[in-house]
Amino acid sequence: MFKRQHPGFNKRVLVSLFSGNAVSGVLVSTPGQFLVLKGCQIHDVDAAAPSPADGEIVIDAANVDYVQIVAG
Repeated sequence: MFKRQHPGFNKRVLVSLFSGNAVSGVLVSTPGQFLVLKGCQIHDVDAAAPSPADGEIVIDAANVDYVQIVAG
């Protein structure tokens, strides 16, 4: 069966979560129901500025409100 590639693959994206927080980074993989991002920043609803994150971040799609492809 053919699985369609995510439109944000290998692009910088902003993943907004149901919690109100968000994660931005480059979408490098989508294994199963997960999104894997590299070069991430955490956008906390209570913080004035985003915080950098080391390594990769794995997000379960069940927690995702929407994914925005960021230009540039």
